[in-house]
Amino acid sequence: MRTAFERDEDTSQVRREEIRELIRNERIGTQEELREFLVKKGFEVTQATLSRDLAKIKARRVTLPEGGSIYELEDAPVIIEDNELRTLGEMVTSVNEGDSLVVIQTRIGAASAVALGIDRARFTEILGTIAGDDTIFIAPRKRISGGKLKKILEDAFGIESSVTNIRRLRRR
Repeated sequence: MRTAFERDEDTSQVRREEIRELIRNERIGTQEELREFLVKKGFEVTQATLSRDLAKIKARRVTLPEGGSIYELEDAPVIIEDNELRTLGEMVTSVNEGDSLVVIQTRIGAASAVALGIDRARFTEILGTIAGDDTIFIAPRKRISGGKLKKILEDAFGIESSVTNIRRLRRR
């Protein structure tokens, strides 16, 4: 026969899996919003229990580029839509490649927001970003060239490559 503790632990595991699914599929910004989703799914839970559950599944709050914050899981890709990256692309003034680095120039003060968008998009080709005030250094993963990463970022931001722009200007 199972003990009350074992039954409670089973319930906790089921609830935590439901929380994981909700965080993966919804934009949940507060514990109260999460609690309301759980109530709809048949889980009565206190704020203290939610806090413990969120810590146990390693959920964290992340700031959105457009403001506000949501919960995300360490291993879950972030929900970021193409139009969000295109909006951030309006702040990008240039994308340049080096042998092992891509450098993005932005409007003054916009580099952190753009870098955060890049990080949240979880490009598999990117190892990491470093942002200053108007410059972002992006390190590609092994076997990803600077040129390939530059093209991926330009596409994501809706930016035409400088080569395309130069050719267009020469035709005029």
